[in-house]
Amino acid sequence: MTTAVQQAAGTQPRKRMKTSTLAAIGFAAPLIIYLLIFYIAPLVQNISMSLHRYTRRTFVTGEAPWSGLDIYKEVVGSHEFWVTFGQTMVFVIISIFFQYWIGLALAVFFNQNFKLSGLLRGAFLVPWLLPPMVSGTTWQWMMDADNGVINKFLGLFGVDPIWWLQADHSLWAVIIANIWLGIPFNLVILYSGLQNINVDLYEAASLDGCNAWQKFWKITFPLLKPVTMITLLLGFVYTLKTVDIIWIMTKGSGTSQTLATWSYAMAFGKGYSSTIKYSEASVVGTILILIALVFAFIYLWAQRSEDPAKKTKKSTKRK
Repeated sequence: MTTAVQQAAGTQPRKRMKTSTLAAIGFAAPLIIYLLIFYIAPLVQNISMSLHRYTRRTFVTGEAPWSGLDIYKEVVGSHEFWVTFGQTMVFVIISIFFQYWIGLALAVFFNQNFKLSGLLRGAFLVPWLLPPMVSGTTWQWMMDADNGVINKFLGLFGVDPIWWLQADHSLWAVIIANIWLGIPFNLVILYSGLQNINVDLYEAASLDGCNAWQKFWKITFPLLKPVTMITLLLGFVYTLKTVDIIWIMTKGSGTSQTLATWSYAMAFGKGYSSTIKYSEASVVGTILILIALVFAFIYLWAQRSEDPAKKTKKSTKRK
């Protein structure tokens, strides 16, 4: 009798485990299927295309010859790649730098909870909510050499009209527009991080005689580090793959060409690249993914080194 009761009691946890496992698989299945179809499959296809020599004919027939890393060598060995890579880094670094610091300044400003704070915060979200087509077209009109608002304003100070959207100035034109687009994202993320900082810390700092600047560098900025790191990572990945705003404003011409717009132009035969180059476009796309992964691993390494539990374990081992 006792043995039968024990066996029945033992089977109940097993049934519960099986039920919970099946439920977990059922809930995870849609997400896994989605990732496989819309992320993993295109990624594998992109890598495969970068390792085969694709043309219009072989793209249709699927009989592209194997080329290995030859196309990678051709792309990376070209002068155009390194010029475009440099322009991409300038575009990304300058955009992220100003997006972050302006967003942080606005987040600290709105964290004071004054009247109309919520209304003004909502107004700053407008650039983020607008479709890229609208934002790009608006900036294109504003930067028109003859009738643009920016040149009209600069003309009041005796500055000659600047050809923002052509040749050497096109990179700075898209950087300015991209900074404007990215500020609301940084504002929202950093403002939410500020809301989690204990107000008592600022009150204690005031009792110790700290001014506003000292509070920022000794309390606000250090405690925002986790939020700052994820904001910079997301900003880097998003800016690295930006195509829409650049393409609408300049079609990637002149110095505004980045790796993302270069890949897009080669894949679809648009802009200056009238010849479709599927494999070369896939190579550039794969390189963009690798660059993003490098920074993602740097972020994970930095997070791991800042983990308090691991720091405690290391200190105990040393003792």
